[in-house]
Amino acid sequence: MWARKRIDIGWSDLAFGAVCCLVPGRRTAAVADAEAAWISDGSALACLSVRSGLDLLLQTMNWPSGSEILMSAVNIGGMVQVVEHHQLKIVAVDLRTDDASVDCAQLESLVTPQTRAILVAHLLGVVADVTPICDFARRHSLMVIEDCAQAYAGTAYRGHEQADVSMFSFGPIKTATALGGALLRVRSNSVRNQMRQLQGTYPVQSRWRFLKRIGFYSLLRFLGQKRVFAAFVWCCIRLGKDLEKFLNGSVRNFPGGQFIASLRQQPCGPLLRLMARRVRRYPDRLIERRAALGRMLTQELSLCRCPGGAAKFHSYWLAMVQVQHPDTTLKELRRHGFDATSSNALRPVSESVPESTAVARAMLANTVYLPIYAEMPASEVRRMVACLLTVEQHAQTSAAGRTQ
Repeated sequence: MWARKRIDIGWSDLAFGAVCCLVPGRRTAAVADAEAAWISDGSALACLSVRSGLDLLLQTMNWPSGSEILMSAVNIGGMVQVVEHHQLKIVAVDLRTDDASVDCAQLESLVTPQTRAILVAHLLGVVADVTPICDFARRHSLMVIEDCAQAYAGTAYRGHEQADVSMFSFGPIKTATALGGALLRVRSNSVRNQMRQLQGTYPVQSRWRFLKRIGFYSLLRFLGQKRVFAAFVWCCIRLGKDLEKFLNGSVRNFPGGQFIASLRQQPCGPLLRLMARRVRRYPDRLIERRAALGRMLTQELSLCRCPGGAAKFHSYWLAMVQVQHPDTTLKELRRHGFDATSSNALRPVSESVPESTAVARAMLANTVYLPIYAEMPASEVRRMVACLLTVEQHAQTSAAGRTQ
């Protein structure tokens, strides 16, 4: 069975990270190396996570309570939590379904004298063109923050040149994962220096806890192999265990309480060294291969809508498909050996004004997330497409019969 999400790290990288945990090393040198590996112009800042970086930024900017941030209508709950912790108001900007990008036409009607920034999330693996957003922000003296946690594109993209802050994640389920960590590009020397100084007051993440994390994700990496995963699923079914609950809970970066306190740590030296290694050594061809499989999937799924499928650049970190009957579709896909899921951390960022996120909510409705990664043969992707089309054709035929 093809697992829904393969931990994107090799055994040699896991071994390297484990050795770094056991061998002493200077953390300051590891910080400099990780940041230089990302951007050579000195604008990089290494953090524990993208959420940690956003929290650092908002502390540094210290905007008045009630200030507004225009924010892509879909993101993960953790980003919303960080913004709300700083007593800032989120104003959702709806999305375009075709390319999963922000609807720039809405911006003019949403900006107010209280607006301080625009936080744009590149979703699903799409790298959207934020030039119009940057132009708009300049006219209104707003900061542009790029959330690129889902949009790692190797050497092809390190953030838009006009954005003030660009944030990339190397968390456990991300492309080129280092099992944690984030690299930010902060254009303002003053802002970056203040963020660095503030982060320097935080406790350093435990290297032994990071070693434990390496061991845990090594197990998940082993379980992600096709035949092993099939046996694991069989065991879960036999034992009456909730597979969805286990898999979704196991890959959370910051589970449980004390959310903000857990963000306010400095990344340990082993994490920094592993992150630098991943940045330097990760082959772009794996992203290109996954993107090619995703394009083939989108082109052949004529009966299904694939949000983001029309984007100029889409690496298919997530392959999202809208179907008529998600539960039936999931059962059929799993029966054919594809561990698809309808569970994901993506949520509308605003519950208070649902009409402002109508397109985003429709985009997330009846959604199934498909397994797709570079290691999958094209023949298997086509077999998955055939399964999906069969289910959708049957659903359409049944619907037509009920209307007659």
